[in-house]
Amino acid sequence: MTRVGIIGASGLAGGELVRIVDQHPHLELAFLGGSRNVGQPLVAVHPGLRSTAGTVIEAVSASEIHRRCDVVLLATPAGVSAELVPALSGGSTTVIDLSGAFRLRSDEAHHRWYPGVTRDPKLVAGFTYGVPELIADELTSADLISLPGCYATAITLALAPLVFGLELADSTVLVDGKSGSSGGGLRARRANLHPYRHGAITPYAPIGHRHAAEVQGFFAERAPGAGVSVSMSAYGVAHVRGLLASCYVSGNWPMDSRTLARAYLRYYKAHPFVRVRDHRETVIPMPDPQAVLGSNFCDITALHDPEGGRIVALAALDNLVKGAAGQAVQAVNHRFGHQPELGLTMQPVVPA
Repeated sequence: MTRVGIIGASGLAGGELVRIVDQHPHLELAFLGGSRNVGQPLVAVHPGLRSTAGTVIEAVSASEIHRRCDVVLLATPAGVSAELVPALSGGSTTVIDLSGAFRLRSDEAHHRWYPGVTRDPKLVAGFTYGVPELIADELTSADLISLPGCYATAITLALAPLVFGLELADSTVLVDGKSGSSGGGLRARRANLHPYRHGAITPYAPIGHRHAAEVQGFFAERAPGAGVSVSMSAYGVAHVRGLLASCYVSGNWPMDSRTLARAYLRYYKAHPFVRVRDHRETVIPMPDPQAVLGSNFCDITALHDPEGGRIVALAALDNLVKGAAGQAVQAVNHRFGHQPELGLTMQPVVPA
């Protein structure tokens, strides 16, 4: 068994991590850490997790984590992760961070998007960053892993076949992102109260989003000659879970939608969590976040718009699963030699 610790267990992503790890045949919940709810049983903050009724949230202790855990998952804000990683790294425990503390290699970009987060610069280069489908081989020996944000996961998966498969270069990508309220976590803010959130389409990041900086940095490192430029606008919508990233790639590409679909199917043939969809194959146009909720799937469609001179790549996922906890467990599977799909084959809940 692989012994798993989860820090930030009382948060939304932490609860999803517990749910998935608890049903995994080769993972054992060995430590649940937090700050606000120390001493409380986990079921008090996550009422649905009845199978963990005897599990208590503990104060974070690096020595206890090193003693009891093979891997620790940080479902914590970026500032907390930046403080914890120096004490947790360097031992026999693998660290997987779900926050943005170590996602951006560039110090300039990091200070731009995480101005209040001070991290140890010596640790940045030691982190392996990326979506498991694209960097699986590197995860098998990684001791420090930084997972992409939810939007960055969707956007990178939507664009990877174009950049790495079709080798389209010098592309400008405009991203329209729409996500549910769970993306903002559990902090009480007036804009997230029901009277304001219900029925709303809220432009909370209309002229830039830090997940776009992640995507651009990833492609700059992995495909330096591609020249991919990414800018993004993000909107909050009246769902709880799920997001849709609509990526508009400019350029007069000599291909039709059928050619694009074949290229995407080939690229993701060996990756069961990425489902390449025909836009009109079901009773609702695809991709749609409601068709992936509760699952580790990312649904993708790529279309050619000859009138607009662009490719439209759409990606939908559950931000708490494939955008956070699910791909964290994917990374654990790769790192510790379990089957990549193990514990993650749950089907979506439709309707939800």
